[in-house]
Amino acid sequence: MEYFKHKKSPSNMKKNFSFGSLATTTESPGQQSAEESRPQTPSNPFATPPYSRVGSTIGARSGFQYAEVPGSGYFRSRRVPRSEAVPLPERKKKRKEKLLWILPLCGLICGLGLSGVLIYFKIASTLANKFCQILDEDFSSGSLDSNIWTHEIELGGFGNEEFEMTTADAENSWIENGQLHIRPTLQDATLIDTNSVINLTATGTCTSVIMSNCVAVTNTTNGTIVPPVKSARLNTKKGASIKFGKVEVTAKISKGDWLWPAIWMLPVTDTYGAWPASGEIDIMESRGNNYSYSLGGNNFFTSTLHWGPDSSNDGYKKTTNSRTASHSLFGDQFHKYGLQWTDKFLFTYIDNSLTQALYWKFNQPLWNLGSFPYANANGTAYVDPWASTGQDSTPFDQEFYLILNVAVGGQNGFFLDGSDGKPWGDSSPYAKKDFWDARDQWYPTWKDKSGKDISDMVVDRVQMWKKC
Repeated sequence: MEYFKHKKSPSNMKKNFSFGSLATTTESPGQQSAEESRPQTPSNPFATPPYSRVGSTIGARSGFQYAEVPGSGYFRSRRVPRSEAVPLPERKKKRKEKLLWILPLCGLICGLGLSGVLIYFKIASTLANKFCQILDEDFSSGSLDSNIWTHEIELGGFGNEEFEMTTADAENSWIENGQLHIRPTLQDATLIDTNSVINLTATGTCTSVIMSNCVAVTNTTNGTIVPPVKSARLNTKKGASIKFGKVEVTAKISKGDWLWPAIWMLPVTDTYGAWPASGEIDIMESRGNNYSYSLGGNNFFTSTLHWGPDSSNDGYKKTTNSRTASHSLFGDQFHKYGLQWTDKFLFTYIDNSLTQALYWKFNQPLWNLGSFPYANANGTAYVDPWASTGQDSTPFDQEFYLILNVAVGGQNGFFLDGSDGKPWGDSSPYAKKDFWDARDQWYPTWKDKSGKDISDMVVDRVQMWKKC
């Protein structure tokens, strides 16, 4: 193979590159440059020749000019003086480009202004209605003050045909570490499997004046049974009630299928008639079922006002609202469930007054809002029970007391028939028995994987204020 050879230039000639041009110089004979005195490395005949353009204005629009480094083939950059820089041509911003920042800025300003107005009016409304505290129960004493708290003991299901009997037993309510626990438990199986009677009148413990609420029977022949579950229900009727004011209950509510934890209020006297004519205020009602429950489980609670001439005509659907938990269940941690109530408005909230659940402004008579029929099923004409007061807030213009309880099941539609594996039908005469027979399905959900009870409603603090 024959190789190319580089022919050396005469010693008296050398190449000098200046900004890409080739020049030659002649040295005197006998003189040898320092460069020639060093060993010479053969040149690569295939090498790319150096860039020979004397200057480049590439990038001049951005304020830079590039120039070739003499004899190297590389570029260096230098900042062009401001006086020599070529300015960019001016152009007017398009309308759309201006809107890109003008609209968000206006939205931000309006949002901040609206938030300030809302906060101002909420604070102003609170200051305008001065409240005096009448109850601050933190359960630190280890016992309930009997001058304030009452256990409701009965068997009748409280109008909802619930499945629990309520007791004052320590297994269903107690104070531990400065917190009130309300826990549902299974009924004694022998009272269900054999003919038996529970008679609270005989023991003198029934708190109801209605006989059917004080006596229950198991009849194995016709399939009726005593309440299959025991629980507790406490109220402040004896010692703490308010007509306009505030209520705050800090609690962790129950979890478990077919449980019904509630924080609510009833009137001290039925001034305008039997329920719901005299009103009911539900601060918080929830279901213990999992979040997948179709009507909303433990990730969901409702606040409601009940009012109407009778139980068949309850206007609650027009005065109810709900809140949903974010990525959690309300039974996972403690929350503050609150109510603020005046003759002008009523609202409920969770954790703080800005996180409202229900807001209702008393700006028209509830009788007009209800659009009730002229007569009941028997043909008896309905008469507005609230007309005599002339107040839009009626019937929510009387003394109300607080109730804390954990109900179980029921036959009033709170749990939807034929849905989510509900083991009983509301209209069935055997509803309680059907529920009891399915206990292997629902009772395990009242405990966590470690076997710890999660069916308790744990109450940390109860506070009540009355309008001064």
